[in-house]
Amino acid sequence: MSAESEFEPIPGLPENLPAGERILWQGQPQWRGLAQHTFRLRWLYGYFGIFIAARGVFALHDGAGLSGALWSSLMVLPLAGLCVGVLSLLAWLFARSAIYTITSRRIVMRFGVALPLSFNLPFKRLAEATLLTHKDGTGDIALRLASPDRIGWLHLWPHARPWHFAKAQPMLRSIRGASQVAALLADAVAQWSVQDNVSVLLSSPRPDAGTLSVSPLEPLGSVDMASRQLADASH
Repeated sequence: MSAESEFEPIPGLPENLPAGERILWQGQPQWRGLAQHTFRLRWLYGYFGIFIAARGVFALHDGAGLSGALWSSLMVLPLAGLCVGVLSLLAWLFARSAIYTITSRRIVMRFGVALPLSFNLPFKRLAEATLLTHKDGTGDIALRLASPDRIGWLHLWPHARPWHFAKAQPMLRSIRGASQVAALLADAVAQWSVQDNVSVLLSSPRPDAGTLSVSPLEPLGSVDMASRQLADASH
């Protein structure tokens, strides 16, 4: 299901599409969203904020005085800046090297900083797609594969759904207009199902809350588009 990508006739695709198949959408992760939601920069800000404040309090308790406590706290800032800078750089590199493609028959994920890889995910091998939106306007689309297909979580990271290690789910991460992309994917799957005479279950989010109950899936070739409005750190 995966292949190394050394030459791309079309950006994001390891080879030309078969006759009759067309590209419907291409996009990349937003590096700021990747930094916040994948590398958890907000947690890092909170950690260093608490650590810096604690050093100042302990220094005051030990009789260092206000200037000594302030100096003790400021000594941590270079380390904090270095950690934030490294994680931000990694987020930028991972976002820059990734291209997600939705065609009329498949999803292709190309990513990799040092060793580019491409994962070809035909619609017929998808069991479920789940949309996760963020307050910053970006969103993720997680893809559950139909059995017995499986991809290693480490092969996918950071383009994998968090905390799904045994049955890793590829994820289009931190994309702009995720709701529109999910709707486009649902339409593409619906059209493909008609052309290939495959039964699928498609459902749409409620317009008021953006949530919906997931319907039972068919054994193979079924897709349920579920939209859930989540807080930034909820997954």
